[in-house]
Amino acid sequence: MGDGQISSAPGGPGDGFDVMTTELPRADLPLAVRQRVRRYRVAALVILLLGLAGAGTLYWLKARPLDYSSDPALLGFDRAERQQMGVLYGKQGELVEELDDTLRKPGTQASLIILGAAVVALGCFQFSRVLELEARAGESGSNLPASR
Repeated sequence: MGDGQISSAPGGPGDGFDVMTTELPRADLPLAVRQRVRRYRVAALVILLLGLAGAGTLYWLKARPLDYSSDPALLGFDRAERQQMGVLYGKQGELVEELDDTLRKPGTQASLIILGAAVVALGCFQFSRVLELEARAGESGSNLPASR
């Protein structure tokens, strides 16, 4: 396999990488590439940690209000409002109202913040991986198409 044969490397079967070139230590990469890869990975970790901290802070500051849903005095107080919503907007209006109520909950907001931070962090990790693989492919003289 070391004589230039294409083999199944960590990128998947038939991806065009030689096993010997994909297993080079990171020290063999140029300094500029190593620094860029490191910056993207550090940025991903910072984004992930800030997202977790922000979501936790938001959830903590917007402490759950007292739950009055089981109070018998409040039973049916919004019945007229719900009926009016159903008459004016139909089932779609009720669904939008429920979505709005759900998005106002601190738990949902914190979950969306964490999800957004995770997606951005995964993008940074993926971009650093692509940079590293392209640099290794460039060193080995492989004729892989450049990613756009």
